[in-house]
Amino acid sequence: MQGIDLIFAVAILIMSVVVHEVSHGYMADYLGDRTARYAGRLTLNPINHLDPVGSFFVPLMTSLLGGFIFGWAKPVPFNPYNLSNQKYGPGLVGLAGPASNVSVALVFGLIVRFGGNFGLAPEFLKIAGFIAFINLILAFFNMIPIPPLDGSRVLFSLLPLRYQHIQYFLEQYGLIFIFLFIFVFWQMFLPAIFFLFRILTGLQGL
Repeated sequence: MQGIDLIFAVAILIMSVVVHEVSHGYMADYLGDRTARYAGRLTLNPINHLDPVGSFFVPLMTSLLGGFIFGWAKPVPFNPYNLSNQKYGPGLVGLAGPASNVSVALVFGLIVRFGGNFGLAPEFLKIAGFIAFINLILAFFNMIPIPPLDGSRVLFSLLPLRYQHIQYFLEQYGLIFIFLFIFVFWQMFLPAIFFLFRILTGLQGL
């Protein structure tokens, strides 16, 4: 994150997680659940989504400690019983968040790859690269199939009823598995994220 102001980096993260959460709300709204709309959460105004700990304290601490900047916004509420598709609806709502981050990463990654041909400033391309990288991390991390991450909703929507004991087990011990993944396995997956970043932007690093 060299060359990028810390506060600006946190702002990029906040807007990325806001896009992520709003996408959940719009998908639920599309499938018939108006909970997010009634709660005033179908907006990109970050004030409606900020979480004091996840949107400020955690990103600042992870940055100052030298790790990858990390954080979250308040989850957009939805009621799965209001969805028109009871079986796959929750999975589609869960998938919408990471899909939005992949879309943002794709747009800004292509800007980085081809922006120089159109005379875009190197400073802007560096920021665009950081936006792409942050959104790749958000998409990848949230697709881990462990509750309460989005990947678990996708997994549970696809699981046959006879395997529901897997859902109960993961829901019971989800937080333990998430911490285990972060502190033990996350470093193993970073090369894959950097590989996708290189393919997308043509850059070897940030």
